[in-house]
Amino acid sequence: MTLRPLPQAPEPHRVVALLRPPQSNFPLACATEVFGDHGPDVPARYAFEVCTEHPGTVRTGAGYDMLVTAGLEALERADTVLVPGWPGTAVPEGPSGAAGGVDVEVSRAVIDAVAGAHRRGARVVGLCTGAFVLAAAGLLDGRRAATHWARAAELAAGHPLVEVDPAVLYVDHGDVATSAGAAAGVDLCLHLVSADQGSAYAMRVARQMVMPPHREGCQLQYAELPTSGPVADSLAPLLDWLAARLDQPVSVTEMALRAQVSPRTLTRRFTEQLGISPGRWLLDRRIAATRALLEETDLPVETIAHRVGLSSAVNLRRRFHEALRTTPAAYRRAFRADKAG
Repeated sequence: MTLRPLPQAPEPHRVVALLRPPQSNFPLACATEVFGDHGPDVPARYAFEVCTEHPGTVRTGAGYDMLVTAGLEALERADTVLVPGWPGTAVPEGPSGAAGGVDVEVSRAVIDAVAGAHRRGARVVGLCTGAFVLAAAGLLDGRRAATHWARAAELAAGHPLVEVDPAVLYVDHGDVATSAGAAAGVDLCLHLVSADQGSAYAMRVARQMVMPPHREGCQLQYAELPTSGPVADSLAPLLDWLAARLDQPVSVTEMALRAQVSPRTLTRRFTEQLGISPGRWLLDRRIAATRALLEETDLPVETIAHRVGLSSAVNLRRRFHEALRTTPAAYRRAFRADKAG
């Protein structure tokens, strides 16, 4: 099929990516691929450049350096300011048992430059941990935001005014947008191209990249299978007992009888030690078992539903979609372990 020529835009949309060492390579590459040059078959409608707070050599996470000559003043001429990830410094566990984590520092100069560009009318986009920069600048207060599922709790704890959604691939408010980790940056960038230039142009860019213009589902389907993690001795025997009986219906009352406590006490212990209710914990285990069976077996959905205690294929599909925003069939197509063989 011959594709109809696309008209050249009179003035390219200027995208400026703000980098910080050690720069994560993949989010930057995602943005470069979408907003960069696609050859003669796709007319150039974007001008892409990079800048950094301290111009010069910028170290990358892949072991090579980049020479970035533009400083923060480049954001003053941007139509879109794009933050392709924002590296932090690992913080070890303290001697008193304080939790470790990642210190995501954002300088006052960066905050002022990003906020100033936004006030001027530029769109500000954070890919993956780039959302931390938008949050530090106050651009996400009172709004939904996405970041990598493994950093969502950290973003929420550090910026309580931000409504962090750990499930979605991206969130676009028009003037600000954020994406989940890794390839979700491509999803958001293609979405922005479609909003800016129309779906036909975005489809042409996606074809050049050999990418679907839109992925179904949410990022939780890519998260690691959940585990119980360390739990107190008071709950460990009950959790082991439940894990061995996923195929059987178990009520909170039955759990409490097994633990020899009242349902109210059991619920309090789950909340204090695991942060969720007994029913939520059990459902999470059932969903995890469903994912494993979809990945590793050819069992029909109805059979899987009975094996994991979700009673029917209809109930399983409903619960699975609520948890992962996709269907069991779509999940199996994407994650079947031997599909390449």
